[in-house]
Amino acid sequence: MSSDNIASKYTDNANELEKKQKSGKIREKSIEHILSAAQQEFVINGFKGTTIQAIADRAQLPKANIHYYFKNKENLINAVLENILDLWDEVLGDISVDDNPKEVLEHFIRTKVRMSFTHPGPSKLFAMEIIQGAQHLKDYARTYLRKWVREKAKVFEQWIAAGKMSEVDPVHLIFLIWSSTQHYADFETQILTIMNRGEYEEDDIEHISDFLCRVIINGCGIQYP
Repeated sequence: MSSDNIASKYTDNANELEKKQKSGKIREKSIEHILSAAQQEFVINGFKGTTIQAIADRAQLPKANIHYYFKNKENLINAVLENILDLWDEVLGDISVDDNPKEVLEHFIRTKVRMSFTHPGPSKLFAMEIIQGAQHLKDYARTYLRKWVREKAKVFEQWIAAGKMSEVDPVHLIFLIWSSTQHYADFETQILTIMNRGEYEEDDIEHISDFLCRVIINGCGIQYP
């Protein structure tokens, strides 16, 4: 094969690879855009009240595009919920008995509070799904979520046994952190009305995070300034 043919083949391959990369990025952005629109619609109208057309209108895309990527509304809600769960799962990550419980709990609380302010939609949608019977989360709750809670609770129990924290119920500690942090997203309207505010401010995030860290961490018998 001549050097010209080799160069031509190399160029063709490079162009083909570039086209695939561009196509992949376009697909990724389209899916992200659709999921964002779907999440907003599900939060406002619930699963039953949301239509594919409404999602398409919010995403400013043809209805056919939604069907192309997700086929139906069931696939859409599952994808949106999976994104939410992946986002929350990263907050605590892998923890071990060798970690500092104060640092772990503070990171957990502060990150969850900030997410309630910056991403209130996921929290509201998750709460709605649970209240309505967890139709799309039953398998997840029975398998992965149970395992996740057991794993984290086991680490907390090891900290307790090592004298690093007081003897608290680790499962209810997780419930407490979930409920207290997500409350600011799920009951946003109620809280802002009582506080006579139009919206949350950055100072609110810090103040609430400090308060919850102080109450919860000190309540676990860990010195918190």
